[in-house]
Amino acid sequence: MTHASTSAPMDDSIPFEFAEMARSDRVMHLGPGNRGFYTEIMTDAPGDPDLRDRRLLLVEDDPTVAEVARNYLRNAGFLVDEVTDGFQALESVAELVPDLVILDRKLPGIDGTEVCRRLRSFTAVPVLMLTALSATEDRIDGLESGADDYLTKPFSPRELVLRVQSILKRTVDESTPEAPFRLGPFHLDVSGRRVSRNGIPLEVSAREFDLLAFFLKHPHQVFDRETLLRSVWGWEIGDPSTITVTVRRLREKIEDDPSHAQFLSTVWGAGYRFDVEEELR
Repeated sequence: MTHASTSAPMDDSIPFEFAEMARSDRVMHLGPGNRGFYTEIMTDAPGDPDLRDRRLLLVEDDPTVAEVARNYLRNAGFLVDEVTDGFQALESVAELVPDLVILDRKLPGIDGTEVCRRLRSFTAVPVLMLTALSATEDRIDGLESGADDYLTKPFSPRELVLRVQSILKRTVDESTPEAPFRLGPFHLDVSGRRVSRNGIPLEVSAREFDLLAFFLKHPHQVFDRETLLRSVWGWEIGDPSTITVTVRRLREKIEDDPSHAQFLSTVWGAGYRFDVEEELR
């Protein structure tokens, strides 16, 4: 594993353009035929002081993609550990307890979706999945495996940093913690990122927690998918199927019968509504 505080040596096998990426604050990103980066001039994404020294685990078997991603993340103030296959990823998450995992979908050994499913059996660590598969079904498969977000190749390293920051901002404690509250059978502790139903803790992913917390704070209101993308994901533009999959996964964890939702219902043609009999207290 490589730690972010060490300077990565340049490999002669890395194309000149990628070596320049790692050295420069202003670089040329190559097109889809060159390891999956956009063709554009970009600068490093600014670091967020509130997220500095957060630990990331980068799971990527392509050394060029890994080096560029690592250096951008390091320049944004993150600590980065690296592994190259799924088995190492599972071991490293248990050992290092990272704040977020960046997980390539296609890996040697076991693929990223299976890694994510296994991670969800013992941790709620946020997972950002990288995939070269752009079909909607493939993105849905990644989300259904438990990923909190995905980024489709080709992508810009700067967008990767911004996505990581967006996820982490929703998982770090606020400077002024919110008081826990109860709504119907649900008890929500936002600062501790814990939620329970009838006193039984719910094992939810980071995005599922964010979505459930949003609905608990806004009961009996209908929200369309675009509004949820903006309010919960922080995206102005995104794939609405992300909401569909996350809602389905959340229902499996909060409903007695997900096919006949008691709490999180679909309002056809309008969006989703969260209903409980008891009011906030």
